[in-house]
Amino acid sequence: MGLQIVKSSDSISRKVHVAVYARVSTIDHGQDPSMQTRELSEYCVRRGWEVFATYVDNGVSGKKDSRPALNRLMADAHARRFDVVVCWRFDRFSRSVSHLCRALETFNALGIEFVSLCEQVDTNTPTGKLVFTILGAVAEGERNLIAERVRSGLRNARAKGKRLGRPTKPVDVARIGSLRASGHSWRTIAAMMNLSVGKVYAAARTQRHESLCA
Repeated sequence: MGLQIVKSSDSISRKVHVAVYARVSTIDHGQDPSMQTRELSEYCVRRGWEVFATYVDNGVSGKKDSRPALNRLMADAHARRFDVVVCWRFDRFSRSVSHLCRALETFNALGIEFVSLCEQVDTNTPTGKLVFTILGAVAEGERNLIAERVRSGLRNARAKGKRLGRPTKPVDVARIGSLRASGHSWRTIAAMMNLSVGKVYAAARTQRHESLCA
């Protein structure tokens, strides 16, 4: 069973409002989003749903973090302007499994269902809920794999003697000594040199230690 039309207390059926989303990566190689939007609109008619708006990203890569139409769709979702999001295929909507899962989690929290026509997935059905759970597990595995690759890369870099992190900003020890001799406080010196008080004090202390050992 899919999403049901909810009846109000006066027995008048409330229309289910739908956001239709379509995307094509290029517009100069015969790709046309109208095929997607036509099929999706016909699907909504068969379900007895009313299309609230159609969101189309034309010539926009799915790998992009920000897509104008998708951004508008998510903003309208947070405003609860529709009940269902319908797309042609998972890869038309999301750039990765993790991205898809985050979007589905957002829709779930907002009480919005999600339908992917080609995969025949409807999050309001038991099968759709199972797919959502599986996708969540895949996304978690994907995040863990990326994290482990990063840690492995750091370990490999350290083993090769590479210095990691931001390069250390050189400290002008002579200037610190000069300013301190002029009567400036550690805090004032730190502000003048755009350094932390601790770093200024540590640099001065290291200089004194080296002078005593010389």
